[in-house]
Amino acid sequence: MNNLDLAKSIVKSLGGKDNINKSFNCMTRMRSEIKDTSKVNEEELKNIDGVLGLVKEGNSYQVVLGPGKAKKVTDEAINYFGLSRDSKDTDWEENKKNIKAGQKNSAVKGTLKLIADIFIPMIPAIIAAGLFFGFASLMEQFVKQGVLVNSQTVNTIVLVLKLFSGSFLGYFAIYTGIRSAEVFGATPALGGMIGAISIGANINEISKIFGLFNEKVPLESILFTGKGGIIGVIFGVWLLSKVEKSIRKAVPDVLDLIVTPFVSITVTGLIFVFAIMPVAGFISDGLVAALSVIINSNIAVVRILSGFILSAVFLPMVLLGLHHGLIPIYAVQLEQMGGVSLFPVLAMAGAGQVGAAIAIYTTAKKVGNQKLVKIINGALPAGFLGVGEPLIYGVTLPMFKPFITAGLGAGFGGAFVMLMNVTASAWGPSGLVALPLMQGYKGILYYFIGLVISYIMGFIITKLVIKDKDVLNV
Repeated sequence: MNNLDLAKSIVKSLGGKDNINKSFNCMTRMRSEIKDTSKVNEEELKNIDGVLGLVKEGNSYQVVLGPGKAKKVTDEAINYFGLSRDSKDTDWEENKKNIKAGQKNSAVKGTLKLIADIFIPMIPAIIAAGLFFGFASLMEQFVKQGVLVNSQTVNTIVLVLKLFSGSFLGYFAIYTGIRSAEVFGATPALGGMIGAISIGANINEISKIFGLFNEKVPLESILFTGKGGIIGVIFGVWLLSKVEKSIRKAVPDVLDLIVTPFVSITVTGLIFVFAIMPVAGFISDGLVAALSVIINSNIAVVRILSGFILSAVFLPMVLLGLHHGLIPIYAVQLEQMGGVSLFPVLAMAGAGQVGAAIAIYTTAKKVGNQKLVKIINGALPAGFLGVGEPLIYGVTLPMFKPFITAGLGAGFGGAFVMLMNVTASAWGPSGLVALPLMQGYKGILYYFIGLVISYIMGFIITKLVIKDKDVLNV
């Protein structure tokens, strides 16, 4: 089945194109907002050749297809059926009603989903920029250690890699502003202006005029360039959306193009610079300080325990939809610390599932459960590559106990990775495909060792807990 045929089958099972408000993709899933969930044939959807799993959250159906495949199939569906990809084309009131109707939805999950909607489309750029930065840093380390000769060619390659990386990471706030505007319903270019304001050099000079700048310790200033980071930008653009909509209603159509953007930026910009940025900076600094206590602690025992717990509970967080709340933390770490230390730890969760699945596989072969053997055979390759949904929803979660033992196994890998201070240049897919995202050759090595530990411990703990009858009766 080619990508277009797969897209057609998925849309048909979702109730047809008229039942879909919008479709878009993340790294591994085609996500669709559905008008009437009663028209969706979930069993048919799960059994489509090429579909690795299905996740439902209220009126949102997430069809697991795998890295790369998700974008291709989503693009085929959008192009062939003329589906909407942009949230602004969605009936907001209808979506709101459908979301509230979902049994497992809440205000917290709605907020976290909104945050995910902002960052998910940027993940390909985040990964690309992270890889460019990581390769540049790796080459610089090799030069310092004499592995590479410090030549003009090497320096040129490093400069080019940093140029490509900086094209996104250097303007992360602007991209966040544009994307936030798309989600909140503001003009994207104006959202980009709010992001650009936050990193403008003139912020420091303005701060000095009003006595808000600390000359001795600039980073302790009430206001300075970059204060509040992407958290401030998101709040600023949310305010922009409210201001812009209010002004547009009051301004005559003939003056709208001139008056609305000028007044919107004036009003929002002043509030953003003198109120939102300082407050968001306080929140951001507090978040980094709190993370430093548990993640960057100088006490080895604290790092080991935090790594174990975070890895062990990550997949339950995914099931509850709470993992979206980690995205701003990743972004803050990347922005303020130059790397993401939380992502490598949480990436161990999928490796624990792989180990547990292998243990179940050996038992399934022993007791003759060929159906389970076939499921695991198809899901394991994806699991090694960081796509855990087929294993979770097809194997460990239905059996429940392996879902727990997999988490415990992952905890050991997470503890090791946290202990060794592994840091990533970006966040993205987990598993083996995340190896190039780790900073430095030691980071790559320790991350790989962490995966192996998670595989082994997930296998051992599951093997000790799961009995033949548990597998036979699946």
